[in-house]
Parts: sequence; structure tokens; C-alpha cells
Amino acid sequence: MKKKLFKLHAPFAPSGDQPEAIRALVDHRPGRSTLLGVTGSGKTYTMANLIAQQDKPVLILSPNKTLAAQLYEEFSLFFPENKVCYFVSYYDYYQPESYLPAQDIYVPKETKINAEIERLRLEATASMINRRDTIVIASVSCIYSLGNPSDYRNLALSLKVGQEISRKDLLAKLIFIQYVRNDIERASGTIQVLGNTIEVNLPYQKDKLRIELFGNTIESLQWVSKQNNEIQMELDNTIVFPAKHFVTPKDRIDAAIKSISSELEHYAPKIAHPLYQERIKQRVSHDLEMLQEVGYCSGIENYSVHFDGRNSGEQPYTLFDFYQKDDFLLFIDESHIAVPQLRGMYAGDRSRKKSLIDFGFRLPSAFDNRPLQFHEIEKYFNDVVFVSATPGEYELKTSDIIVEQIIRPTGLVDPLIEVHGRVGQIDHLVKGIKETKEKGFRTLVTVLTKKLAEELAHFLEEKQLKVCYLHSELKTPQRTELLQKLRLGVFDCLVGVNLLREGLDLPEVALVAIMDADIESFLRDKRSFIQTIGRAARNTESRVVMYADKITQSMAAAIDETNRRRELQMNFNKEHGIVPVTVKRDVTKSINNIQKAIAEASKLSGKKKKEAPLSPEEKLAYIEQLKNEMFRAAEDLDFEKAIALREQIQKLS
Repeated sequence: MKKKLFKLHAPFAPSGDQPEAIRALVDHRPGRSTLLGVTGSGKTYTMANLIAQQDKPVLILSPNKTLAAQLYEEFSLFFPENKVCYFVSYYDYYQPESYLPAQDIYVPKETKINAEIERLRLEATASMINRRDTIVIASVSCIYSLGNPSDYRNLALSLKVGQEISRKDLLAKLIFIQYVRNDIERASGTIQVLGNTIEVNLPYQKDKLRIELFGNTIESLQWVSKQNNEIQMELDNTIVFPAKHFVTPKDRIDAAIKSISSELEHYAPKIAHPLYQERIKQRVSHDLEMLQEVGYCSGIENYSVHFDGRNSGEQPYTLFDFYQKDDFLLFIDESHIAVPQLRGMYAGDRSRKKSLIDFGFRLPSAFDNRPLQFHEIEKYFNDVVFVSATPGEYELKTSDIIVEQIIRPTGLVDPLIEVHGRVGQIDHLVKGIKETKEKGFRTLVTVLTKKLAEELAHFLEEKQLKVCYLHSELKTPQRTELLQKLRLGVFDCLVGVNLLREGLDLPEVALVAIMDADIESFLRDKRSFIQTIGRAARNTESRVVMYADKITQSMAAAIDETNRRRELQMNFNKEHGIVPVTVKRDVTKSINNIQKAIAEASKLSGKKKKEAPLSPEEKLAYIEQLKNEMFRAAEDLDFEKAIALREQIQKLS
């Protein structure tokens, strides 16, 4: 009997609608399917069972980093014997290069790379090449350009005990694949050399690789702890993958320089405006000088088509290309959000690039440094499952089968929905919050704008309620902290906007209030209502109040669908003698381990330099340094620190 690729560690057997959903999805592989699973029905567990019953590598796309981190933690528990990886954008902050013609403002690219996320990205691609039993949890940003997987694979350095190789040749090969010799700072991607011992800090591995040479022979290979230098494992052989995704052989760099020069020569004379013509000549000439001297320049990604050897308009290499064609299982989680995101990325990127090209900041080849277009992404939908409680029109129309997962194993039913008029709505809301508090539970209130969230929160505070507001202007750590305090009972009520929908698991919430429910909009359509109602589906005491003067089509559709699901669950509970119980979950798990590691890496990269007495020349240099720190603080959304640094710069100036 053939051994299964993935081994599922399941703490319980499938129940409710899960067995039938798993059977239907397994039977329809490969193919396009939609898993329509209500909140709390165990969609992730169904996905895990499907993975365990097939023999392909797996890619799971999530609409954002936070949901991706939650999925990473869950699948790591389901598949501890297999490789589960995390692949999201490695920027803590990313401000793309742009030009605003109306104001004549050029905005340079500003980034802050998170070292831990970069390590996790490299770990993912190295694992995908090295082993088939790999599950990659990625955000939708994975459709952006990545290095050529063939170069990454072909330039990997294979090492084994007894291999004949000189110390000089070994170091040369490591440096060629982007490793840097640094005997002082032992950061990822560095090499330390002591006699015939070479230690390599692989960016995708937590332990370092120690290579012991005897003459021109590899005597031993070991994984060694970076913290205490203890040997973790003796190896017979290993593969050292490049330190970066973008690895380009020297002959390719030379060819790219010629190609870029040729494009400039043909394009510049076509520019009518003399200022724009001179600008593009100066910028590209400077970039070519840098490429010739050091093999790199700022904004090198804008020349990617020249380095990849692609034709103009041809799709760039992405994470998808690290899989063998049609030989992986793809999940798109929260597809009603993720699919529109995948559709929209190309147009936004092209619009920004157009201004840069039209006004002489970039060559037309910059258009080819881009995310995939949706029709290019669709080519990878050979074996795909769209997962959502509210699938979009695309998923419903293009799927061969729609698998419903309505029954929850816990027996919890969808909440009762009450519609209350706007007259007296605040008094009614205050009363509801107090009643919910007396039962030991919490309240979520969703409004349409950030300003309304703040104003309502301040008003409720005046009514002696412990309340906070939450919206997109708050940093992620602040949002996480507020949700944690809500669960602990520090706050009785949380007021927010769209953030109260997908990805919030708050079993303590027993009341969800929807203000302005009768204003038809993106936040008040059927799908948004069902997602918001789902926030109250983990508590036996839960209920939803819609404040409105009329029942709109979206309200009616959401109420009817909720009542249908409620009736199905109640009939199932009655038939099987199930008594619903409120979900219990440890509050300390609000921030998972991977998010902690990423946050710590972000803190370490932003340490503030000490101020010291300076000469006039040193003062000018120090002002520039403080400016850079101010920009980084602004990138981190740490505006208090940015303001303090700005004041310090003004005093020095």
C-alpha cells in the first residue's frame, strides 16, 4: 500500500457536515470546488482532511498576513510531521515609488524589511524544492514577481561528507549564491571562517551549518545551535540554497546591462519633453554604472524583464512557478475577499507605473515588474478549492461543485436577529450592552465610518460603559491588544468598522449590533451582513440587532439565509440529542507564536541611536541619520516617535 504524503494528527473525528464535505471534495480532485462553510463549522479541519487524503504539495492563499498566521499555527498542529511554511510580504512597511503629476511630487520607494519574514519566505521556497510534503500558507501578495525558480534551484550548492572541494572554491561558490563573509556580525546570509571550519548562517534555517574541512575534503557537516553552539545533528549530506530569491549569474548581468542600454537608446529620443528626456537618461545611466560596478542598483526590480530574459508582456516568475505545473492543491481562503484582491492588484500597479514612465522616471520595461493578471492566475486553478462562508459570484459560477458545510460539530446555532428602528436606538443599544455585561459576555458594535466609531465610543463612555473603538488607523499590535482586553473583560463593548468581520474569533461576544443597517453599501450587503452575524455564532446566548427604519433586500437575504442555517442546525441537534455549548478558548492565544517572532524582529531592526556632542560636519551627518530614523518610525506607524525625532532635527538645524 502506498504511503500517504501527509500525516494528519487529528484530535477528533469529523462530525456534523464535515464527513460528507470531505468525501465530496476528495471525490472531485482534481477540479474546481467551493467549500461553503459557516463560521464555526470547522472549515480548516475539513481542509486538513482533504490534504491528508491526496498526494500533492499544497498552497493556501489568505487575504492578509493575520489570517495567514492563524492558518499557519493551525496547520502546524494538524501536520507536525510534515513541513508547514509561511510566505507573506517581507515588508514591515512598504511605500512604493510613485509620482504625483498634479503636485509635481516624486515619492521615492521606502521600505523596511522584516528579517524573520524574509527567513520564513526563503524557508518556504527551499522546502518546496527539497520536499513534496510541504504546505505553504501565503498571502495574496505571492502573485508579485519573485526570482527565477530555475536559477534558484540550479545554483543550489550540494555538499556531502567525503566530497573533494578546496576551501577557496567552497567560499567562492557560497559568495556567488549571495552569501557574505562577515566574521563579526553573524546575521542571516553570512559566512564565518576559522581555519578549516566554515559556518554558514542559512537564512531559511534556524540552526547554522558547520562545515569541517580536512585538506580539500569535507570531513563533517553539522547543524549547530546559533544560541549556544551545541551540535544538533550530524549530516551525511545537505543542500545550501541561495541566500536570496533573486540570484543572477554574471553572464546574465552583463546581458541585462546591454539590454537596458539598448532600451534607453531607443526610448529616450521618443520623449518629446526635454526635461523628461534628460531625466530618464541620467537616472538609467546612473543605474547602469551601479550595475557594472557592484551588480546591483536601487530599484533593480524595475529591470527584472532584462535579467529574467522574458519578452515584454510575458508574465513574471512568482511563487506559483516553484511548483510543478498542475501538481499542487490550491486553497483560496476567504475567497470572497481574496479573489477581488487578486483581480485588482495588476491595475493598481500599472496605474502607478504609468506616471513614472510618462514623466521620465522609469523605462517602459518597468511595466513588466508587476503582479500577475487575473487570467494568468486562473491558469493555476487546475486543482483548487475556494473556501468561504459567503462565496462570491466568480466562485459560484466557475466551480464544478458547491459543498455546503452548515452543521457545526459544537451544535451552536446561528443567532436570533432582531430589527429595531432608529428612534431610540442608542438607549436600546445601551440597555443591550448592560444586559449582555450582566450575563458575563461582551458586545460588538459595527458602524460605517471611523469618525462614527470614535464618536459612538466616546458617547457610550459617558454612559459609564467600558468601551473602546477599533479601526484601520490603529496599529496591528494595538488592535490585537484591544481584542485581548475585550475577551478578558477589561472592556464590555468594542465599536468598529469593517474590521469586525473576517478572522475574529471572539467566543465571549453575545451581542452584535449593526448600526445603519438599511444603508445599502459594500459594508451593508448580504455577504457583509452574514460575515458580521457570524461573529455572534460561537456563543449560546448570542443575538444580533440591526438598527434600521426599513428592511432592505440585503437585510432580508441575510436574515433568510441565517434563519435557514439556524433551522438546519436545530433539526440536527434535536435528531442527535446535542446540547449546544459556548466555545471555550484560551485568551493568551490572541497573538500566535509566529506573530510574536515577527514583531520581535521588527523591534530589533528599529533601535534608536544615542545622541552625542557633535562638530558642525558631524551634526549634518547626524541630522541625515535622524531623518532616516524619523522616516522609519513613520513607516512603522510610530508617529509619536517620528514627531519627537522631527523636533530633535529642528533643534539641531
